[in-house]
Amino acid sequence: MPCPYIIIATCRGRPCVCPLERATKYGVIMFTDEAKINIKAGDGGSGCVSFRREKYMPLGGPDGGNGGRGGDIIFKADKRVNSLFGFTLKVHYKAERGQHGKGSLKNGKDGKDLTITVPPGTLIFNDKTGECLADLTEEGEEVIVEKGGRSGKGNNCFKSGLRKAPRFAEVGEVKEDIWIRLELKLIAQIGIIGFPNAGKSTFLAAISNAKPKIADYPFTTISPNLGVVKTPDNFSIVFADIPGLIEGAHKGTGLGHKFLRHVQRTKRLIHMLDITDIDTDVPLKNYLIMNNELKNYKVDLADKKQIVVINKIDVDDEYKEKKDAIKKAFAKEKIKIFFISAKEGKDVDKVIAEVLKQLKKEDVLKIEKTHEIAQRRERILNVYKNKDMYFIEGDGIETFVKMTNWDNDEALEYLRLTLKRMGIDKKLVKLGIKEGDKVRILNREFDYYGD
Repeated sequence: MPCPYIIIATCRGRPCVCPLERATKYGVIMFTDEAKINIKAGDGGSGCVSFRREKYMPLGGPDGGNGGRGGDIIFKADKRVNSLFGFTLKVHYKAERGQHGKGSLKNGKDGKDLTITVPPGTLIFNDKTGECLADLTEEGEEVIVEKGGRSGKGNNCFKSGLRKAPRFAEVGEVKEDIWIRLELKLIAQIGIIGFPNAGKSTFLAAISNAKPKIADYPFTTISPNLGVVKTPDNFSIVFADIPGLIEGAHKGTGLGHKFLRHVQRTKRLIHMLDITDIDTDVPLKNYLIMNNELKNYKVDLADKKQIVVINKIDVDDEYKEKKDAIKKAFAKEKIKIFFISAKEGKDVDKVIAEVLKQLKKEDVLKIEKTHEIAQRRERILNVYKNKDMYFIEGDGIETFVKMTNWDNDEALEYLRLTLKRMGIDKKLVKLGIKEGDKVRILNREFDYYGD
């Protein structure tokens, strides 16, 4: 469990700590949309070597039970989680291992799965390979990112007509830890973009129950805010207020493009402009600068359809004189615009009506998945020669080798027979292998001997 207390600030050299629940309640926790964690699925339990020994039962035979399966690592989308902040408090996650098998055919208990909750909209990457393992967009959606180790078979499973008293069992599969990178892209149909202090947070507060921080200075909003708008038709539209961008943001200026990923899932953008910053000689200047930043970040963002909103008409004394020049400039580019006062709520309903009209027109009120869960493909069996060494590769045979007890001669003989049944012997002979040549599987190396 993560630490229930977090350090909020330092006072006279002493850390001031606060319960995590209280920090969450009062909004102290910073919004975190990236995290790196280490996960390890549970190891499988080993099988047991045991023989039934009872009075009047001289030929009781093997009765070693199988080991238990290791616990899986499961990621689940939970709307009660709205940030990846918790993963900065706890980095290592480990599922329970399976118990070893016992005599009298008693199988080991399976390890418990470990479920890790993340916000909807979280992408899960293998940090080493960069592969996207899953994209959890819907509430309650879950995916097994790392399966638990296979259970080792007890000696009872290896008995046969020729092998009546096997004195070996399989070792449980040992799982390796992997580093996972989490990336959060908020789930919203509408993204609100614009320069700092354009009134984006005021607009969000006016149309929804969101309560973002509002002040009359730039960069008041330093993390994205979400707001839900209920329409008369009983639709729910999610709006995301993206912290203010400035010219050069794609190069890291200001807040940079740190939060632009959160508008990648949106269906539309509300491009908000401050009328007090618009020069009537070049009315499109700020509009074009912002779109250039979107294009420099990712081309697909600049291609998203936008609803242009001119805000703060209540504080501009020259509003009436500017209005005609602004409308004429945008009309020339065939861009429809709305003049509003988010602070007073004037004509805000017209913007919402336009949003609803466009979303209904293209039937995009339902959030669609943008990434499918990655399908893992097992490596097929591959036998080849490199210099004087023969190599055998493949997920199935490598797992089998990992679960072989290399200190037991009977187990090694069973491995040799398995390789023969799989036809690997024939492939090695075809490559020209001779007795005494070296064969390598994973980090195991042994000499080849034919029948």
